[in-house]
Amino acid sequence: MLQCKMSDVKVVPEVQSPPISQAADITAPAAIRGPSAVQIPLQLEAGRDRPLHEQISEQIRLLIADGRLRPGSYIPSSRQLADQLGVSRNTVLLAFNRLTSEGYIEAAKGSHTFVSQAYAKSSPPRGNVRATVEPAKSIRRPPVLFRGEAQQLVRPGRKPIFNFFVGRPCPRCFPHRIWRRLLLKRLASAGSSLSEYPPPAGLLELRHAVADHLGAARGMNVRAAQILIVNGIQEALNIIARLFVRPGTPVAIEDPCYRGALSTFESYGAEMVPVPVDKDGICVDRLPERAVSLVYVTPSHQFPTGETLPTERRVELLKWANRVGAYVVEDDYDSDFRFDGPPLTALAGLDNSASVIYLGTFSKSIGAGLRVGYLAVPMELAETAITVKSILNAGQSWIDQAVLADFITSGSFARHLNQVRMVYRARRNCLLSTLREHFGEVNVSGHQGGMHVMWHLPDSLPDALVVEATALNHGVGVYSLRSAVAFDFTQTPYSNRALVLGYPALSEEQIREGIVRVARALA
Repeated sequence: MLQCKMSDVKVVPEVQSPPISQAADITAPAAIRGPSAVQIPLQLEAGRDRPLHEQISEQIRLLIADGRLRPGSYIPSSRQLADQLGVSRNTVLLAFNRLTSEGYIEAAKGSHTFVSQAYAKSSPPRGNVRATVEPAKSIRRPPVLFRGEAQQLVRPGRKPIFNFFVGRPCPRCFPHRIWRRLLLKRLASAGSSLSEYPPPAGLLELRHAVADHLGAARGMNVRAAQILIVNGIQEALNIIARLFVRPGTPVAIEDPCYRGALSTFESYGAEMVPVPVDKDGICVDRLPERAVSLVYVTPSHQFPTGETLPTERRVELLKWANRVGAYVVEDDYDSDFRFDGPPLTALAGLDNSASVIYLGTFSKSIGAGLRVGYLAVPMELAETAITVKSILNAGQSWIDQAVLADFITSGSFARHLNQVRMVYRARRNCLLSTLREHFGEVNVSGHQGGMHVMWHLPDSLPDALVVEATALNHGVGVYSLRSAVAFDFTQTPYSNRALVLGYPALSEEQIREGIVRVARALA
């Protein structure tokens, strides 16, 4: 028996079944080829007391009553269903006539057969339909072993008019024209690529392009063999956790930190070791002097404070990692945007002892809808990491990888970044100037680059949660630390007295209006 998803059942016209030779022809017209492949799960027993047409009508009636065939869903034609079940067409027609008279299905001559739309308004009681499997009174199931929290990057509930949520790139900055041109070019020459599984580590030409980009932009000396193409930072974190984390494994992390990383490591049973953050990023001198498997850091633009780890601390962090035997997980999520001075060399670029695992993403620089990120691992980890990746999924979309590789190698990505940096710098300046205009001298961190700032609230304003709720009542989304997918283990200076503001997705006019509304609401 071949089953199908009920909500996917398509219209099946009453057409003359083609000869076998034609039915096997994959070049047959779509009107014949597409719908004829659809089947519904019916089982007939020739030896039963009930006639075959009653068995057919009974089972279709049950599918409809149970909601597995919904009003408006198309069902196979009488010819196709007869062929599927190996019965005469007249047997199926008898079943269809009965279902039609009972109001379950409708059919137009020469057209399609479908579940009656009127059935949704007057569904018969399900007690009229005999269940095929009696529900067990008590079933002992295995317990769910997973422990973790869902990511809240897509926030439920009321949507603010002016939303300063973090990590949202400008939708109008997506390179539609060049992307469309590269996409059409790749589709024209795709050959069998769209029907074959891509390499689990990613398209080789994209891995080469990413390695070249990291060399120029982040001072890293990596080869394509060290690069894995992943479904964003979250999949990269899951690969790392699978490699190194078991229940009780110690993992050091910034405090406050990115909630997505914390949730991932915790879900694998890690013992989390929080390390405080100050105005220069993670306090390296507070790292534990004991065996730790991993330390997760965001040195270029600490999340959520926005601070940048200076070179001296970067060197000390690498020395600590070598001393205790830990890997450093460097999440460089929005380092493509630096407004005041050149970016610092990545930790992975300073690393001479293969102790840094580097995470990057195109979600911020191009668009989160692509779901393409990358992982740069020390060479000795590459083969095992690729094995883990192949277990998690069978690789990313070929077409997206191919177009992205062309986008990078053609120089379009570098030009795109330059244009977007100018737009984001202007929006950052607009945000800072509007805050100063309405709130005086403001204490803001993280404004040198990235895609968000942290506003440290003055004593004259209420706590962050109060400001967040008040702003939302006036159509503006500003976010306290935990609302901004961050987490604090202990009460920090940022817990109740700071707001995280993302700005790239808003125009300058929207930024000004949003801050004006907050100022009026708090006046």
